[in-house]
Amino acid sequence: MTEAPPPPPRVAYVLKGYPRLSELFIASEIWRLEQLGLDLQLYVCRPPDEDTHHPIVDRIKAEPTWLPATTSLSGTTLPRWLARNLPTFAPALRRVARRRPRGLADAARAALCQAFRARQGWRPLRIYAKELLWAVALADEIDRGPGADHLHAHFAHGTTTVAWLASRLLGVPFSFTGHAKDIYRESLNPAGLLRRKLDEAAFAVTCTGANLDHLRAIAPDARIHLVYHGLNAELTALLDAAPAAERPPHLRIVSVGRLVPKKGFDVLIRAVGQLHRAGVAVELVVAGETGSEAAVLAELVTELGLGDVVQFRGTISQAQLLVELRRSSVFALACRVDGDGDRDGIPNVLVEAMAAGLPAVSTTVSGIPELMTDGVTGLLVPPEDPSALAGALRRIAQDPELADRLARAGTAAVHERFDGERLAHQLVHLFAGRPPLAGVGPVPAASAGPR
Repeated sequence: MTEAPPPPPRVAYVLKGYPRLSELFIASEIWRLEQLGLDLQLYVCRPPDEDTHHPIVDRIKAEPTWLPATTSLSGTTLPRWLARNLPTFAPALRRVARRRPRGLADAARAALCQAFRARQGWRPLRIYAKELLWAVALADEIDRGPGADHLHAHFAHGTTTVAWLASRLLGVPFSFTGHAKDIYRESLNPAGLLRRKLDEAAFAVTCTGANLDHLRAIAPDARIHLVYHGLNAELTALLDAAPAAERPPHLRIVSVGRLVPKKGFDVLIRAVGQLHRAGVAVELVVAGETGSEAAVLAELVTELGLGDVVQFRGTISQAQLLVELRRSSVFALACRVDGDGDRDGIPNVLVEAMAAGLPAVSTTVSGIPELMTDGVTGLLVPPEDPSALAGALRRIAQDPELADRLARAGTAAVHERFDGERLAHQLVHLFAGRPPLAGVGPVPAASAGPR
């Protein structure tokens, strides 16, 4: 008689905020994991900072549990902060101390040691007091709720620190997904913290081969896997019902992203300015939530006389994004590594544009060459080079056959390598402690090797 397969593990997702418009890839991952039968709970460190969310969130069965809110650590001392916030956590702290005294002592010792390792001058770093209290609250919620067999955090700094400490408290394994600045900025994981978390985690996941190489250099013996984000479930459904694209008679460029330095919108605007001065009929539509570069970009548009050429649309839904993609000539994203080391991995919007059948132009930063092969599935240019970017965009405008060939090949590449459901199966295998699935989320040659 065949034995019944073991039940799927109960996985507690630890998130900084939920839901977030900019993190549709996380909501899509959660929904797909639920569809595959995974028992998920959601624990969120901070309340949602937006009134709106993507429709996929309404299809997720797991209801989020928000951990207690805290006041800011800025402008105060640790004793004053504790006096103000400790009463909120006192009931959970008492229950955890009674149920898990050894685990609490272990987690407190780990937090204290890290606070002193990362101290600024003679003062221990205070953030670990907050993250320890959140770990206590998380462990208490899990103990009083359905329990958890595994903890998983998104982003390798704060939420993963909470999961790491809660793992010590509860005696259950943890894992995390590293993305961009959370793995590159040493200040977010000071004094070797990222290496310690990698070494202690059951496994870590990251979304590009470039990230994989970076993390393996930090912790060569850690269990680290490449799992691409995949095309989000919401746009996948919209594409199935979308009408045919209507390409405009002029060069209409669309770009999407938060208005921050790493997106390179200033470089893109300067490239558009070059095309405009050269007599090319061009239009640029930039969609995305506001950010630190919003005022600078608006001034640049005015300075270059592009007020009638460049439009800023603000945040748009996936349905609105698809409309913009279907009526544009090309998608462009001038990604760069910013002054603090922040960078994109593989921008989800590039995957979305290629899936929608739009030729794409971007830069050779980070994991983008894993998605796009120059001249085959898109056009790649060096970062910080408006002239090279303008040249690539002009090629799209002047060569419709090239544009069509790139669009078709880009769509095929997304379908082959960024299928969200197949990639979610990889996560299910990892959570269950099984070997990674072969052929899912292929490892680039530079990152290949026994693991």
